[in-house]
Amino acid sequence: MRSIAVYSLKGGVGKTSIAVNLAWAAAALSSRKTLLWDLDGQAASSFLLGAEAAGSEEAQAVFSRDVAPSKLVRPTATPRLDLLPADASLRGLDRFFFTLARKKRLEKLLGRLARDYDRIVLDCPPGLAETSEQVLRAAHIVIVPVIPSPLSRRALDEVVDYLDRHSIRRGAILPVYNMADRRRSMHLAALEANPSWPVIPMASAVEAMAARREPLGAFAPRSPASLALNGLWTAIERRLARMPKDG
Repeated sequence: MRSIAVYSLKGGVGKTSIAVNLAWAAAALSSRKTLLWDLDGQAASSFLLGAEAAGSEEAQAVFSRDVAPSKLVRPTATPRLDLLPADASLRGLDRFFFTLARKKRLEKLLGRLARDYDRIVLDCPPGLAETSEQVLRAAHIVIVPVIPSPLSRRALDEVVDYLDRHSIRRGAILPVYNMADRRRSMHLAALEANPSWPVIPMASAVEAMAARREPLGAFAPRSPASLALNGLWTAIERRLARMPKDG
């Protein structure tokens, strides 16, 4: 099993749309048994994959081991893709982790899920606190969406500097330009400054995901954004294939 986190210090950078579409690509294009684990209390990934808010709030109980993760997992409309949904209880997850004082709880839970899945995609809450540190210790690859703007790039630099100073990074950090519009001079200059970074273009099809509650591959497979996300997944798979088996 390999875990891929989609994380950003900032909100509003398209983190959830990337997480959902990468999970779809893992299941549909790579035929991997895949789990999308929604760790964000806003539950946007859960909504996009058709999960309605449940009456009970049990998502945080997974971390206290009061509920087994497998008890909350739901199938999705995409074959080989399951969802571990979020709910409002996750809004207190940072405080719970701080009280727990166990830095590898998420990593151990991922190890338990490894028996059932080839790939686990983590949709992470924004910010840099206890939950994000758990994720960054556990994930094999961390995808960081970056809007082509100075503020978004500054947020990325802050995260990388923090991880290096505290030595808590496990996997590779992969920045990805998201919602890029080459008609804007600022965006174009940012893309030209980092030509090796993957680029996901601004697209109305991505906005339509919320209305259709489906990944792009299910309703707009030939759209530029869908093709770019599929290409990003291919690059991720290649990087994962180069990792040692015990890495």
